[in-house]
Amino acid sequence: MTNAHVLNTLPELERAGITIFERGWLSSNNILIQGMDGPSALVDSGYVSHADQTLNLVRTALKDHPLDLLLNTHLHSDHCGGNALLQSAYPRLRTMIPPGLAPSVSDWDPVALTFEPTGQSCAPFSFQDLLRPGSTLQLGSLHWEVHAAEGHDPHSVILFQPQVRVLISADALWENGFGVVFPELEGLDAFQDVANTLDMIERLAPLTVIPGHGSVFQDVPTALSKARSRLAGFVDNPSKHKRHALKVLLKFKLLEWQQIHRSELIKWCLHTPYITHLANEGNSTPLSPEGLSAFLVPLLKELERSGALRLEEDFVFNS
Repeated sequence: MTNAHVLNTLPELERAGITIFERGWLSSNNILIQGMDGPSALVDSGYVSHADQTLNLVRTALKDHPLDLLLNTHLHSDHCGGNALLQSAYPRLRTMIPPGLAPSVSDWDPVALTFEPTGQSCAPFSFQDLLRPGSTLQLGSLHWEVHAAEGHDPHSVILFQPQVRVLISADALWENGFGVVFPELEGLDAFQDVANTLDMIERLAPLTVIPGHGSVFQDVPTALSKARSRLAGFVDNPSKHKRHALKVLLKFKLLEWQQIHRSELIKWCLHTPYITHLANEGNSTPLSPEGLSAFLVPLLKELERSGALRLEEDFVFNS
């Protein structure tokens, strides 16, 4: 179980009624917004394996008050995996999602929602309303703007509070980059969408950014500069982005497992379409289990050198 760092001490966060549960990288950060004259809201609910922890954090912060709204910036498994349990615990909870994948949630299509293609998990949940870009909504005592943030996910939104200039940026901007550009893994051109979203964030000129992963930050110009530099590297060398994405998918699953026998890792990879698609790119025939194992060796060694995992005999351990 990962720990959660609770933050609500910055003046602008206090003014907006914000409490942040900063999570480990398997789960997204959760942002709780409260106010005396408006609905309480939680933005993003983390990964399914941390759902009990998410619920406990919310209950502790709210005390005897209800949770009125649950918002998902996008529907990757690490941002909506706690939805189902929260909906069960708060029967009157209204859940709002971006419109793009609403039909797939209604029909519960884990392929279209990318849970099966990425080899990840998410308990089925429902929704009652949509987070439409261009709209505003009251969260706590203040009104927030909803902005489309294509790139990392084509249906993602970000939330901006113009009075205190706080941005909930999801995976569109982190302090040291941004999330994997998943449309690019499916053969769609999306790097320009990332650039457009970074430009839009610059125009909003937030003073404080609450990212989907990592710590709150206020040096937004430096973060944007780092993100643009990283993006330029991917544009110049798209294979670098794909290799990065493979390592992210492996690390994410290892965060869930903590340790795995190499044979089980290979078995999981063979049944994970995003992995096999990227591994087989440029090959005339699909890789055999032995070929996939050989393909993964340098990726695992790179992750070991970076301190992301540890290799011992036939086992892979999270670090």
